[in-house]
Parts: sequence; structure tokens; C-alpha cells
Amino acid sequence: MKKSSRRYRVLEQKVDRKKIYTLEEAVLLLKELHTTRFDETVNLSVNLGIDPKKIQQPIRGSVTLPHGTGKTVRVLVLAQGEAAEKAAKAGADYVGGQELVDKIKAGWLEFDAVVATPDMMKLVAPLGKILGPRGLMPSPKTGTVTFDVDQMTTELKKGRVEFRMDRDGNVQLPVGKVSFPPEKLTENISAALEAIADNKPAAVKGQYFRVVALSLTMSPSVRVAPPRGASGNM
Repeated sequence: MKKSSRRYRVLEQKVDRKKIYTLEEAVLLLKELHTTRFDETVNLSVNLGIDPKKIQQPIRGSVTLPHGTGKTVRVLVLAQGEAAEKAAKAGADYVGGQELVDKIKAGWLEFDAVVATPDMMKLVAPLGKILGPRGLMPSPKTGTVTFDVDQMTTELKKGRVEFRMDRDGNVQLPVGKVSFPPEKLTENISAALEAIADNKPAAVKGQYFRVVALSLTMSPSVRVAPPRGASGNM
């Protein structure tokens, strides 16, 4: 524990807490902060200028990162008939119906994303208490309840990431690995910020992006200025 704390303090000294870095500067700084032996995930955190109590629905959406997350995504598709065949051809890791639902109820959770056709939702609904807290519950709002299961499977495999604002007005999502070239990380982060901006409720006025920060799995956070031209940054 002491060794870990010492390491963290050393990393903190490299971050100017009074500075808001450009995206390019922040990405290069993250490279310097990478001192672990594993390929750390780069995480984007955004605090929005929104009072969650004053909007009917929390901000929720998705983004297909141009260069993926660096993680192999295991996709489970609940479908039958032709839709099931399409999902399998698109590369879904698990395809089925009631048998997979029963398996999940028994505690099996060896997948990273769930897609379901609308006609299967009557079977999926009871899984809400299991999948919901883990961010895995299929939803029409994020496109994971669809008959186009092949297209959604392809997007998830390529690096589609869902995001949702929490009760404190924060949005957090992975945007790649520290091993990615700087330009690829920058493009992924820009795409994520644009997706969050595009989900700005029309009724929200004033500053939308309050705080934007990047961090690694085991590093201090680095404050970042949203890219110029990102809609919603008022």
C-alpha cells in the first residue's frame, strides 16, 4: 500500500492542478503517467452543468469510437429465427433465447453487451435487476433493442460504447488504451465528447461541459478543455 501511495504522489507532481490542458497536451501527459506493467484504459469523465432533478430523463446515448476501446467485446444477442442467424453471421459471441435468459438468472455474466429483438423483450424484462445495475440492459434509446441485430453486433464489436449520466450529473466512459498512438486517442476522445454534446437537452441553458477530465486506470486525473466546435459547449 505504501509503495502504491508513493507512486501515486510522484504521478500527481507531474500534473498541474491549476491548468486546463488542451486535448493533445493531456493525451501526451497521460503517456508520461503510464508506469504500470499493463495496458491501462484511458477514461473520460465529464461533469455536466445540469441538475439531474430538473430533467425528466438522464442523458443517455452511445458512441462508436473510431479506433475502438482496445478491448475485445463479448456480445450476447437474444433473438430467434432469421434474426438469430444474422447475429451469428455478424460475429455475436452468444445467440439464443430462453436458455440464455435462464443462464443469466443463474448467475452467468460472461459478456460485455446485450442486444435483443423487440419480440424477445418479454423474456428480457425480468433480467432488469441483474443487467440494469451493470449497464447491460437492452434499451431502444441506445439502439440495443432492434431487429437490425447484425448491424448492432458489428458496431459493438468495433467499439461502440454506451454512456449515461449519473445522479450527480457525471458521465464516464472508456475511450481507448494508453498504448494507442496519440492521434488515435485524440480522435476517440473527440468523438465521445461530440456524442455527449449531441445529447444535450434543448431546455438546458448555459455551460454544458462543466468539467472534463482524463485519467488512466491507476493515475491522477488531468483536466481538459473540450475541443473547439464541440456543440453544446456554451
